[in-house]
Formats: sequence, C-alpha cells, structure tokens
Amino acid sequence: MGRPRKQATNGATLGFEQTLWAAADKLRGHMDASEYKHVVLGLIFLKYISDAFEQRHSRLQAEVGEGADPGDPDEYRARNVFWVPPEARWDHLLASAKDPAIGATLDTAMEAIERENPSLRGVLPKDYARPALDKQRLGELIDLIGTIGFRSGDESKDVLGRVYEYFLGQFASKEGKKGGEFYTPRSVVRLLVEMIEPYQGRVYDPCCGSSGMFVQSEEFIAAHGGRLDDISIYGQESNPTTWRLAKMNLALRGIEANLGPHNEDTFRRDLHPDLKADFILANPPFNMSDWSRNPEDVRWRYGVPPAGNANFAWIQHMVHHLAPQGIAGFVLANGSMSSQQSGEGEIRKQLVEDDLVDCMIALPPKLFYGAAIPVCLWFLARDKSGKPTRGVGELRDRRGETLFVDARKLGVMVSRTHRELTDQEIARIVGAYHGWRGEPGSGGSRDVPGFCKGSSLEAVREHGHVLTPGRYVGASPEEDGDVAAEVSRLTAALGAEMRRGHELDAAIEQTLARFVDDS
Repeated sequence: MGRPRKQATNGATLGFEQTLWAAADKLRGHMDASEYKHVVLGLIFLKYISDAFEQRHSRLQAEVGEGADPGDPDEYRARNVFWVPPEARWDHLLASAKDPAIGATLDTAMEAIERENPSLRGVLPKDYARPALDKQRLGELIDLIGTIGFRSGDESKDVLGRVYEYFLGQFASKEGKKGGEFYTPRSVVRLLVEMIEPYQGRVYDPCCGSSGMFVQSEEFIAAHGGRLDDISIYGQESNPTTWRLAKMNLALRGIEANLGPHNEDTFRRDLHPDLKADFILANPPFNMSDWSRNPEDVRWRYGVPPAGNANFAWIQHMVHHLAPQGIAGFVLANGSMSSQQSGEGEIRKQLVEDDLVDCMIALPPKLFYGAAIPVCLWFLARDKSGKPTRGVGELRDRRGETLFVDARKLGVMVSRTHRELTDQEIARIVGAYHGWRGEPGSGGSRDVPGFCKGSSLEAVREHGHVLTPGRYVGASPEEDGDVAAEVSRLTAALGAEMRRGHELDAAIEQTLARFVDDS
C-alpha cells in the first residue's frame, strides 16, 4: 500500500474500440462468434507483431553504418521483437486483401511466423483458407484492422492490448456461457489483483483462460511503481483453442510466462507439480461435474472432492500449490460457501479449522457472461501471523479470524444483462480488506454494518462453518431503518385487522342477541 501509484486504468475504451468492433462484427455475417473470434484475434495479433517488426527494421536501417543488420533475425529477438518473414508482413497481406486466395496467403504467413519463432509454434490460427470463410469479408476485415493507428514505443502495446482485450470481452458477451470459459470480466480480475497485490514472486493460475489475470497483474505492478521482472508467471489451460488465445495475449504484450508446452487438464496432469506459488489467481469453471477424479490424489489433503462437483478440488489444488507465505484469490459459485453435500461441508470445515480462510466476498449478480448463478470470491492465506511479506511489509496478526464482505448490492448495469464494479466500489472492497489486514497507510480495521466484519473462528463454528458473508456482517443502518419501518407498518396493519375483528365480533353478538329476543 505504501508504494507510489500511477493512474490505474479502469477498462474504459480508447475511443475507437467500439467503432472497430461494430465494423468487425458486421463483417461476421452468419459465422458463429466462437469461430469468428479466432479469425479476428489472429489478425490483430499479426498486425501488432508486423508493426513492431517494421518499427525495429526502420531503426536498424538507420543504424546500418554502425554495424546493424536489418536482415539478421537475432537483431529483433534481442529486443523481444518477433522476426516476421517477408511473406507475413502486413503490407504484403494488405496488398493481397482483395485476392480470392487471401485465405491461403494468410495461412502461409502464420506458418512462416511459427517456423521462425519457436515460442509461437502451434499457437496461431492457420485455417483462413477453409471454404466456409467468406474471402471477400476476410479481405475487408484486413483493411479494417489495418486502420488501427499506433504510437511509437511501449504505448503501441497498450493500444493493441486494449483492442485485443476489448474484443475478447465482446466475444465473451456474444458467446454467453461459453465465453466465460476464456474470459473473466476485467472489473473482477482487477478486484482480485488489487486484493492480493502480486508485487514479487511466483504468480499462478491453474485454469488461466486467455491470461487476463496475468495481464492485469503486470498492469498492477506497473501502476504501483514496481518492476515487471519481479514476478514469474505460471499457468495451465485445458482447452486447446483457449490455450492458444492465452499465448497470443501474452506475446502481444511481451509478457513471458510458462503455460506448459501444450494445453492440459489440471486434474488429469498437473504441468507444474513442484510449484509453490506466492500468489494464485483463478476463475475455475463453476460447479464442474465432468472432471478427472482420482481418489488417491495427494492434493486431497482435506478430503476427497465429490465426483459431481470440482469446486473443492480446485480449492485443494490451489492450497497444494501455495508457498508458506502464499495467498490465493479465486472465484467460485456461491454454493461453495454453504454446501453440505457429498462431503463438501466437511472439507470446508477442515479448511476453516486449519485457519486458511482469510476473506470471503459475496458478489452481485450478472458480473459474469452467461453465468446466472451468484458467485463469490475466496481468499486463502497460508500464514496469517502478520510477519513481513513480499512488497507489503508487516501486517496485523489475524490468526483465528476471517473478514466477511457483502458486496451483493454493488455494481452498475452497463447493459441489459451485464454488471460491472466501478473503480470506487473496487477501492471500497480493497480498502476494507487491506485495513483489516493492517497494511501501512490503509487506515486500520473497521467493521461496517451490512458491508464487512472481521469474525472469529468461534463465530464461524457457531454458524456450522458456513462462510456466507450475510450471516456475519449484519444489517446496514438503512436496512435497520427499513426493517423498523416495515415492522411499524405491519404492526399498524395488524392493529387495524384486530380492531376490525373486534368490531365484527361485536356485530355478530348483537345479531345473535336480536335473534334470541325475537324467538
């Protein structure tokens, strides 16, 4: 918290992403968004590396008299610039955009880039020549992407990176539930990153999707005056096309990461078996019912997860990979906080009793594309003693305590179906957590009725080890006022009903009395 901060980005557009997206989406025609995604994002990636190459090429040409060689691939690789052979350069592709064979030309370009750059082998899309892809629309898309303007220097990475991320988000929205498998909303990723502050050490995501967690971790470090080479990145992704998206997303920004040599199921084969991570960030598939369950797996320290739900398999996998002072922040379905089915309640109890649960946050609905179920954030800490940690310094001893945050009423609707957390709301949640941890400059711990409360292990036991924040934070003053007003209204209504009842009883008695007199 004490580091100098630069202005943080909040995901706002640069001014042309929406226009660019509208034009690109129009060219999609009848193609499914999940298929079109790879067509567009592959071209954006190709445009970026070609531009970066051309910029480096121009500088080398100006330095020929000083011994520079514009034709030497090593002159580019030494500056983390991909070598782009002539047949893959954007000017060549742009000149061929109206050619009916443009699909084959693009496939040749992608193959040439992979051949010259081993780190990209098996990553780039190479099926532009398929008959189902309209070549006229493909040529128009090349013309469109060619209009993206770049500034020189590192800002060009920011421009392309923002366009790429904006398109990822739009494709996720188009794909609905499937889109959530490769894209975690930016406001949620930012909240996770700001909460655990990955300044130094090993950062790990066991289900990394398109690598948004890693991108924002590096953005966080840059925004807070840290050094990007102070972290090392490890990840794994089971979906082969999503794994390729992740590799492109990182390469586009010049971020080095170990995502393994190929895609792989985390439960079937852990690609980083010996890793002990200082920070874990993840958005696992919610309530995954079809997963590779081995009851003898060493990772199931707190109990064998049920075959029909992988939630507690993901939790225990991350605990297994946490370093002695490591901290993990991840998204799960709300059921993980209270479920008692198939042994889940017992596993959660053991996690609580082992004092691993640092913070629980209930999130508002509609934050995730295609996920109607409510979700929450878990934060686990190996060491809550408060001794100095990487980049943060000494914290408050919070052993035997857990912070609960009820953020279900936060967020603003940015479309009919999608909600986002605002900068101020993220800062409020982060401030509550950092204050409770006792970080320097955070203002210290403060319980806020209806929003956050630090609770003891004994209190959690009293609630049967259920971790739903609403059970702990109480009601806000406004809610108390609303409850009092409602009680007053109901009391008045009940009084009125009772008076009417008495009046009715009196009327009945009078009628009976007259009946008796008449008889």
